[in-house]
Amino acid sequence: MINRNANRDRDRSRSNDKELKINYRIKAREVRVIFENGTQEVLSIEDAIKKAKEAGLDLVEVSPNVSPPVCKIIDYGKYKFHQEKRQKEQKKNQKVIKLKEVRMQPKIDAHDLDFKSKNILGFLKDGNKVKVTIRFRGRELAHTYLGYGILNSILEKVGDVNYVLESAAKMEGKTMFLIVAPKFKK
Repeated sequence: MINRNANRDRDRSRSNDKELKINYRIKAREVRVIFENGTQEVLSIEDAIKKAKEAGLDLVEVSPNVSPPVCKIIDYGKYKFHQEKRQKEQKKNQKVIKLKEVRMQPKIDAHDLDFKSKNILGFLKDGNKVKVTIRFRGRELAHTYLGYGILNSILEKVGDVNYVLESAAKMEGKTMFLIVAPKFKK
């Protein structure tokens, strides 16, 4: 016989692992209860739930890996709201650094090089890392010194911006690259 609810039950068990156990979902016989005023007491699960109900609040398992598990008597909805709010605030304060890539060939013209340098400056001012790539084709591989010259001229043009050379110019196969990152003030 096929159990059609197996997937649903499995999904529920996964979601319960992420969330805190409350009230009757707590399986321990004894729990350490932290009351609203900060006092602690070891109680049976029935007594702890009864005290939580008397206060009109929930018994929430905060630390399940301790013996006995630690529970708090709090308003679960309010607690969950504050947790989500704190996570959103942390996520908002994170700085995401992207890696932008600027590609060119060793036969690049001076105007094109200036244009690419301005793009690199813009990326660095926006707080992004920049990977400058020079692709060699055919006989150009015999003249890798041209690539080093181009990369050095780019670094000179970008010199007025605070940056950190994250990786120096390297050859990998037919490409030469370097990575430049902005220098952040702390």
